Amino acid sequence: MSLAVLFRLATIVLLVQIACFAQANERAKTPCAACHVQGRTQPSTSMAQAAETPQESKILSSLPLLTFKDGPFSYRIERRDNRSIYSVSDGKQSVEIPVGWAVGAGRVGQTYVLEKDGEFYESRVSYFSKINGLDITIGHQDTLPTTLMQAVGKRIGASGVANCFACHASNAVDNGKLARDAMQPGVRCVRCHTAATKHLAGLAEGELHLNEMKKLSAMPPEDVLTFCGQCHRTANDVTTNANDVNTVRFAPYRLSLSKCYDLEDRRITCVACHDPHEEVATDQSHYDSKCLACHAGGKANAKTCPVAAKNCASCHMPQVEVPGSHHLFADHWIRVANRGKAQ
Repeated sequence: MSLAVLFRLATIVLLVQIACFAQANERAKTPCAACHVQGRTQPSTSMAQAAETPQESKILSSLPLLTFKDGPFSYRIERRDNRSIYSVSDGKQSVEIPVGWAVGAGRVGQTYVLEKDGEFYESRVSYFSKINGLDITIGHQDTLPTTLMQAVGKRIGASGVANCFACHASNAVDNGKLARDAMQPGVRCVRCHTAATKHLAGLAEGELHLNEMKKLSAMPPEDVLTFCGQCHRTANDVTTNANDVNTVRFAPYRLSLSKCYDLEDRRITCVACHDPHEEVATDQSHYDSKCLACHAGGKANAKTCPVAAKNCASCHMPQVEVPGSHHLFADHWIRVANRGKAQ
């Protein structure tokens, strides 16, 4: 290979690296990032991408055509210029609606929020990463649409769409209504640190308002579960029982069922194991030190496991697939469990 060719290849690699660095830098441009390293890591997490515009969605931009068929209804999500068009046909008529928002962590999948004639709809089909394609949206499996608009998806009222974006976006709700102009895609700093806006505004005047910037790690365990449970659900939001496999998605609720859950012990909270400013770790051995903080003599009456001292979560927090999710969820009900089962 000639030096000229090698030089061209090295130049291309360098340009790609510069482009990737610039893109990462752009995502990290938050006001908080100027002072806090968490503000530089958090924008790349799944939580920060819990809602995206079609223009921002890597899934929609990289997959220009997605198709699916269910009974008489055919579905297409097609990329046109910088937009994505969601269409449904029954073979006689069809309807086309631009995708308004892609909602959900891309590592699991995306559901689409549509708007037509002033009404919002949750798409009846969603993208699932595991199958790299479309399937029926969770919660829609039992629906049997008879009209084209029913096949499009479930209509969600004003309060429903506000609740949706309250958890998937930031600055999304004002007085119980969707605040389109102020809304920022994804869960960003200000979504959890609600005093951040006041804190930033006070910097110019030398007023930091630090007392109002609460740290989750300093909260009592029950307060942490309640806080995270605003979106991830607590027992107050669950109308079935623990044997319902669908509740595996609700980590705070499942954690509260654990025998080792202790209202006085900060070692058994959401933030004891997960840093919300970083992507969630999927290597089960990552959590061994968290378990052993109590079960290796760190807490009175905490039993030691007679089977193993590593990969604790693989037995005591089994991976469970919620029907229709095409994804394995870690069951946060910590116990001696049946592998792969919610019971």
